[in-house]
Amino acid sequence: MEFGFTTAAYVVAAVLFILSLGGLSGQESAKRAVWYGIVGMGLAVFATLIGPGAGLWLLSIVLIAAGGIIGFYVAKRVQMTEMPQLVAAMHSLVGLAAVFVGYNAHLEIGRVAEIMANAPTSLTAAGMAVWLHEQGLGTFGELISHKTNVELNILQVELFLGVFIGAVTFTGSVIAYGKLAGKVNSAAKKLPGGHALNAGAAIISLIGLFWYVNTGGLLPLAIMTVAALFIGYHLIMGIGGADMPVVVSMLNSYSGWAAAAIGFSLGNDLLIVVGALVGSSGAILSYIMCKAMNRSFISVILGGFGGTSGPAMEIEGEQKAIEADGVAQSLKEADSVVIVPGYGMAVAQAQNAVSDLTKKLRAQGKNVRFAIHPVAGRLPGHMNVLLAEAKVPYDIVLEMEEINDDFPDTDVVIVIGSNDIVNPAAQEDPNSPIAGMPVLEVWKAKDVFVSKRGQGTGYSGIENPLFYKENTRMFYGDAKDSVTALLALLD
Repeated sequence: MEFGFTTAAYVVAAVLFILSLGGLSGQESAKRAVWYGIVGMGLAVFATLIGPGAGLWLLSIVLIAAGGIIGFYVAKRVQMTEMPQLVAAMHSLVGLAAVFVGYNAHLEIGRVAEIMANAPTSLTAAGMAVWLHEQGLGTFGELISHKTNVELNILQVELFLGVFIGAVTFTGSVIAYGKLAGKVNSAAKKLPGGHALNAGAAIISLIGLFWYVNTGGLLPLAIMTVAALFIGYHLIMGIGGADMPVVVSMLNSYSGWAAAAIGFSLGNDLLIVVGALVGSSGAILSYIMCKAMNRSFISVILGGFGGTSGPAMEIEGEQKAIEADGVAQSLKEADSVVIVPGYGMAVAQAQNAVSDLTKKLRAQGKNVRFAIHPVAGRLPGHMNVLLAEAKVPYDIVLEMEEINDDFPDTDVVIVIGSNDIVNPAAQEDPNSPIAGMPVLEVWKAKDVFVSKRGQGTGYSGIENPLFYKENTRMFYGDAKDSVTALLALLD
């Protein structure tokens, strides 16, 4: 009965997770999709708690309650600007959990081996089953006790891979969190030896796999864990700030594969399915973003992006500032307006003011649209979520490939807190760190106004020639205050 209910609940939960993932592909269905995921996870946890091997009820309830309280507090406290680093932090916890579960499985294999070594040889198969049950092996322990040597070797490979991927995910996510939160320098940095160090650590891990399968000892597992922790640290340290959206989705994929590997070790079908869904969707998203950036997926994840092959092109001219009344006058005369949001809009929490500006301009008969680059912000879909939160109509929020050809016919472009995604150096400077990356060609519009706090280069540290072009004016100040000032001048 326990197995039947748990299996059925897992099937339903898996279906709900698939529906949730599918629903997240559209803004209209995203809210319903989130509820699918919530119900699916609640059902999965409940089925696990009452299913085979259930025990330690008090501890389980205390931990679930503590996790729920912490999660609620964090969700209420974290701003949208902090979502990228929150996601990275959550990935690190998934990786760490995979490491702990893998080590626990290793210890359990050793415990079962000691018990089996003392098993009576005269018992029948039925008697052996009774004797094993009397030893208090538990559900996972009994599962191990019935495995052949080949099956045990497969189990060891599964837990080894789970620990390896989990360790890489853990340190990689911690570094990603540090870079996104501004606690670690966002520039791409490698230790002397660069890729050779990563390759050496990977070779050590591979040797450790054969060593571990042959001996079942703790030492090769521990050595591999240290090597994997280093790989995660060094890989992400070697990736520049401009690539952090790809890093976040890549780490999401890693966490999924770590969960799937541990699911194989535990014989948990739902964990395998969920891990595969997360892993594959994260990998696909990373690939899509790399394609949108005209970058090799392998190059990005190995830290090959972020350096230059020569001196960057010198920028001539100076940045010309403009006040709110000048921007307002251009908007009054314009027929078509495109707004390009970036992370600066999120920092200033200006999305509601931008939404109000959009409503006012559209009420005056102007064609207002938004241009979204695939890697705008520091998290995939970051800008879409902010604009949806501010009730901006979905049909005027366009992707790069849908709107890029329209800039030559656009009267006014307002860039709010964006740098790399509107940087013409991607097309004009072969030595730029973002050379070849498709960007929003805003400089082709009649007038461009850039709203930013000051003359800094932004998160990635890359200078932007757009700010020095003749048709560009710098609208300095906090984005929310600047847009609010425009609203008063457009009446």
